[in-house]
Amino acid sequence: MNAMTGHTQSSSVTPQARTDTLEILSFLEDFSDELEDTLEIIAPNAHLRMALHLLQGHFDAKTITPTSLISASRVPYATANRRMKEMIDDGLIEQRPRTQTGKSFSMHPSDKLLAQWMQLSGRVRRLADGLFGGQAKASETQDYYYGGSYTEAHSIPPMGVRPDPLKVPGGIRVLVHGDPTFMVMDNLKRQFEQVIGTEISQRAFSIDRLREEALRNAARDTSRYDIIAVDLPWVGEFAVKDVLMPLDKVMDLARLDPADFHTAGWKAAHWGGRAYAVPAQTTPELLFYRRDLFAKAGLEAPATTDALLDAARTLHEPRRGRHGIAWNAARGTALGHTALMTMADFGQPVLNLPEMAGGFDTDQLVDGRYRATIDTEAGLRAAEFLLELLKFSPPDILSMSWYERVRPYAAGSVAMAYGYTLLAPYFELDEASPAFGQTGYLPHPAGPGATPIAPVGGYVMGIPANLPADRIPAAVEALMVFTSPEAQKLYVQNGSRTNARYSVGADPDVRRASPIFEAVDGMSWRDELQFWPRPPVPEIGGIIQICGEEFHDMLRGIKTPREALREAQNRADALIRPNVTPS
Repeated sequence: MNAMTGHTQSSSVTPQARTDTLEILSFLEDFSDELEDTLEIIAPNAHLRMALHLLQGHFDAKTITPTSLISASRVPYATANRRMKEMIDDGLIEQRPRTQTGKSFSMHPSDKLLAQWMQLSGRVRRLADGLFGGQAKASETQDYYYGGSYTEAHSIPPMGVRPDPLKVPGGIRVLVHGDPTFMVMDNLKRQFEQVIGTEISQRAFSIDRLREEALRNAARDTSRYDIIAVDLPWVGEFAVKDVLMPLDKVMDLARLDPADFHTAGWKAAHWGGRAYAVPAQTTPELLFYRRDLFAKAGLEAPATTDALLDAARTLHEPRRGRHGIAWNAARGTALGHTALMTMADFGQPVLNLPEMAGGFDTDQLVDGRYRATIDTEAGLRAAEFLLELLKFSPPDILSMSWYERVRPYAAGSVAMAYGYTLLAPYFELDEASPAFGQTGYLPHPAGPGATPIAPVGGYVMGIPANLPADRIPAAVEALMVFTSPEAQKLYVQNGSRTNARYSVGADPDVRRASPIFEAVDGMSWRDELQFWPRPPVPEIGGIIQICGEEFHDMLRGIKTPREALREAQNRADALIRPNVTPS
C-alpha cells in the first residue's frame, strides 16, 4: 500500500512522454520513411531499422522477439536474418533466454549499441540545432569554454538489460518511502523488470510507518523484502539492531564506484566504518526563494539568518494573501528535524561531535561516547530564531510538515520555503505555479559565526540482515541496478529532483532538466553538503521526537525557550545515558 497516495497524486511528477533521445529515435524512423517513400531507389536499411526497433522496444519496456525484429527490417526474411546475425556477432544485440529450455529468446540492445546510440543522438541533435536552430554558433562557443563539449561526450547511456535474468522466487520485493522519487521508480517498474529480468513488487509508506515496518520486518524469522529504503539518520540504529547487513559481507563495494557518490551521502550510509546501504537519493534541504519577488523588492539572496528574517519581514503581506516563509513546524518528527537543522545553522550539532575541517566528525559515534548538546547558547539562539520566523509564517505553520510547507510555495502564497530537493517537482514541473522558473536555491542561511550548510537528507537502500541466503545474490544485483548512474539519470528524466552521484549531476541531459542539479553540485564541491546535523546514532529518532515536542510547546507559548531547551536536554540525556560508556 502507499500511505502517501494523496501527496503523490497531487504532485506534478509525471513521467516524461519523450526525452530528447526518444524524439531523435522517432525522427530517424520518420526520416527513413520519407526517404524510402520519396526516392524509390533507396532500399530500407535493415541494420538501422532493426536497431531503431530494438531501441524503441527497450525504452518502452516491450519484449522484442527475433520475429518482430526481422519484421521491422522491411527487407526479405533471409536478408533480415543475416543482418540480425551480423548485429549479434558484432555485439550490438543481447539475447536473453525466455524459457528454461533456452530455445526461445528475447532481443535487447547491448551496452555497446546503447553507448553508440547516445553518441549518435547527441550528434544528430547538435547538427539539427546548428542547421535549423539559429543559436548553434553561440552555444558551441559557450559549451567549449564552460565544459559543455566535454560533458556532452560523457552522457550517461540508458540502462542496458542483464544478459542473464535474475532468478528469484516471486521476484524482487522492495520497501520504500512514498515520496516522488520512489514513485517515479514505481512508474518505471516495467522498464526495471525488463532490465533485471524478473518481477518487482514495491510497498511504500510514510516516513514514520516506513521505520515501524522496517523494525517489524527485522523481528521476523525471514525478511519479507529483498531491499529496504532507509532514511539517513536511521543507519546507526538499523546497523546496531541488525535491521541491515553490512554490504562488504555480500559484495565487492568497488562495483558501486563509491567515489562517484556525493561524499556526504556516501559517508552517511556507513556505521562503524562499514557501508550498510547505498545512496538512492541524496536530497539536501535547501532554501527555496522567489527570485522575481526578491528582485521586485530589491532584496539580495539571504546568506545569513538575519538577512533571511529581513527578507521574510519585507515579503510578508498576509492581507494580500502572501506570507514570508514556510517550514517544518508540525509537532514531532517534522519540527524535530527543523530544530536539529536550525541548531546546525548556528554552528552546533545536537551531539558533542568533535570539530574538523568543513564541519564535525561522526566517525567515532560507534564508540558510544557522545551526549546531547541542546541546552546551550547556540541552542538558545536557534530557538529564538524560530520564534522570530513564526511571525512571518502562515497561520497554520504549526501543523505544516514535509509537503504542506512546499505546497503554498508552489501556489504562490509564501515567498520562501525550506524544502528538500525531492519536493521541487511541485513547482518545477507545474507551469501554472508562480514559482515555475522563478525559484532560486540556497544552502541554509547561517547564524553569526557559522557557515552556510545544506543538511543532507534522502534515502539509502540496503539489504535486510534476515534475508535468506539464497536471495542475497539477486538482491545485490537489483541494488546495483536501482542505484546505478543509468537508473538515477532515468529518475531525473521522469521527474525526480534528487541525485546521489557526481556523474549524474554532470550529465548534460540532467543539467537541462533543472538548475537544481548544478546548484547542489556546487554546494557539494564547496563542502556545504553535510549530514552531521542529524548524526545517525541509534537514539536519533528519539532525540528528533523530543525536540519536536518541546520546541512545539515553545512555539505555542506554553514554555519559554530556556524551559523548552532544558526539558529537551534532560529527556535526551535520559535517552542516551543508559547506552553511553563513561569516558
